[in-house]
Amino acid sequence: MKEIVLIIRPEKLEIVKSILDEYHCGGMTISTAMGCGTQRGSLEGVNEIKGLKTNINLLPKIKVEAVVEDNILEDIFLAVIDKVGTGNVGDGKIFVRNIEQVVRIRTGERGSKAL
Repeated sequence: MKEIVLIIRPEKLEIVKSILDEYHCGGMTISTAMGCGTQRGSLEGVNEIKGLKTNINLLPKIKVEAVVEDNILEDIFLAVIDKVGTGNVGDGKIFVRNIEQVVRIRTGERGSKAL
Protein backbone atom coordinates (compact mmCIF):
# COMPACT_ATOMS: atom_id res chain seq x y z
CA MET A 1 0.00 0.00 0.00
CA LYS A 2 1.06 3.58 -0.62
CA GLU A 3 0.01 6.92 0.78
CA ILE A 4 -0.30 9.53 -1.90
CA VAL A 5 -0.12 13.20 -0.99
CA LEU A 6 -1.32 15.54 -3.71
CA ILE A 7 -0.67 19.27 -3.50
CA ILE A 8 -3.06 20.87 -5.99
CA ARG A 9 -4.74 24.10 -7.01
CA PRO A 10 -7.93 24.66 -4.95
CA GLU A 11 -10.14 24.73 -8.03
CA LYS A 12 -9.00 21.19 -8.95
CA LEU A 13 -10.24 19.52 -5.74
CA GLU A 14 -13.50 18.16 -7.16
CA ILE A 15 -11.63 16.61 -10.08
CA VAL A 16 -9.16 14.88 -7.74
CA LYS A 17 -12.00 13.63 -5.54
CA SER A 18 -13.73 12.14 -8.58
CA ILE A 19 -10.50 10.46 -9.72
CA LEU A 20 -9.95 8.86 -6.31
CA ASP A 21 -13.60 7.76 -6.24
CA GLU A 22 -13.26 6.29 -9.74
CA TYR A 23 -10.41 4.09 -8.46
CA HIS A 24 -12.44 3.07 -5.39
CA CYS A 25 -10.21 4.84 -2.91
CA GLY A 26 -11.70 4.10 0.51
CA GLY A 27 -11.23 7.58 1.89
CA MET A 28 -9.17 10.72 1.84
CA THR A 29 -8.11 13.59 4.05
CA ILE A 30 -8.32 17.14 2.71
CA SER A 31 -6.43 20.11 4.18
CA THR A 32 -5.92 23.67 3.12
CA ALA A 33 -2.30 24.64 2.70
CA MET A 34 -0.11 27.56 1.70
CA GLY A 35 3.09 27.05 -0.19
CA CYS A 36 5.27 27.67 -3.19
CA GLY A 37 7.48 25.66 -5.46
CA THR A 38 10.27 26.72 -7.73
CA GLN A 39 8.11 29.56 -9.10
CA ARG A 40 8.39 31.13 -5.60
CA GLY A 41 4.69 32.05 -5.49
CA SER A 42 3.44 35.58 -5.76
CA LEU A 43 4.36 38.58 -3.64
CA GLU A 44 1.65 38.82 -0.98
CA GLY A 45 3.39 41.23 1.34
CA VAL A 46 6.59 42.15 3.10
CA ASN A 47 7.42 41.13 6.64
CA GLU A 48 10.03 42.61 8.99
CA ILE A 49 11.94 40.00 11.00
CA LYS A 50 14.74 41.44 13.17
CA GLY A 51 15.31 44.21 10.66
CA LEU A 52 15.49 41.79 7.73
CA LYS A 53 12.91 42.24 5.00
CA THR A 54 11.48 38.94 3.76
CA ASN A 55 8.91 38.34 1.06
CA ILE A 56 5.92 36.13 1.78
CA ASN A 57 5.56 34.15 -1.44
CA LEU A 58 2.89 31.63 -0.55
CA LEU A 59 -0.04 30.58 -2.71
CA PRO A 60 -3.21 28.82 -1.54
CA LYS A 61 -3.15 25.08 -2.21
CA ILE A 62 -5.12 22.00 -1.21
CA LYS A 63 -3.45 18.92 0.27
CA VAL A 64 -5.17 15.60 -0.44
CA GLU A 65 -3.96 12.48 1.36
CA ALA A 66 -5.13 8.96 0.56
CA VAL A 67 -3.89 5.39 0.98
CA VAL A 68 -4.21 3.24 -2.13
CA GLU A 69 -3.25 -0.22 -3.33
CA ASP A 70 0.07 -0.42 -5.19
CA ASN A 71 -1.55 -1.77 -8.36
CA ILE A 72 -3.63 1.40 -8.99
CA LEU A 73 -0.93 3.93 -8.21
CA GLU A 74 0.25 4.49 -11.78
CA ASP A 75 -3.33 4.76 -13.07
CA ILE A 76 -4.05 7.48 -10.49
CA PHE A 77 -0.88 9.33 -11.52
CA LEU A 78 -1.88 9.29 -15.18
CA ALA A 79 -5.46 10.38 -14.44
CA VAL A 80 -4.31 13.29 -12.25
CA ILE A 81 -1.72 14.44 -14.79
CA ASP A 82 -4.32 14.25 -17.57
CA LYS A 83 -7.28 15.86 -15.77
CA VAL A 84 -5.62 18.23 -13.28
CA GLY A 85 -2.53 19.39 -15.15
CA THR A 86 -2.78 22.65 -17.07
CA GLY A 87 0.80 22.70 -18.30
CA ASN A 88 1.44 25.83 -16.25
CA VAL A 89 3.72 26.41 -13.29
CA GLY A 90 1.93 25.75 -10.01
CA ASP A 91 -0.10 22.69 -11.06
CA GLY A 92 1.18 20.84 -8.01
CA LYS A 93 2.99 17.69 -6.97
CA ILE A 94 2.27 14.10 -5.96
CA PHE A 95 4.33 12.54 -3.17
CA VAL A 96 4.29 8.81 -2.39
CA ARG A 97 5.06 7.10 0.92
CA ASN A 98 5.16 3.41 1.81
CA ILE A 99 2.51 2.25 4.26
CA GLU A 100 3.55 -0.70 6.39
CA GLN A 101 0.20 -1.40 8.01
CA VAL A 102 -3.36 -0.11 8.28
CA VAL A 103 -5.69 -0.96 11.15
CA ARG A 104 -9.37 0.00 11.33
CA ILE A 105 -9.88 0.99 14.96
CA ARG A 106 -13.59 0.12 15.06
CA THR A 107 -13.24 -3.51 13.91
CA GLY A 108 -9.55 -4.34 14.19
CA GLU A 109 -9.38 -5.19 10.46
CA ARG A 110 -5.91 -4.90 8.98
CA GLY A 111 -4.33 -4.33 5.58
CA SER A 112 -6.49 -3.87 2.49
CA LYS A 113 -9.65 -4.76 4.43
CA ALA A 114 -9.09 -1.70 6.64
CA LEU A 115 -9.07 0.68 3.69
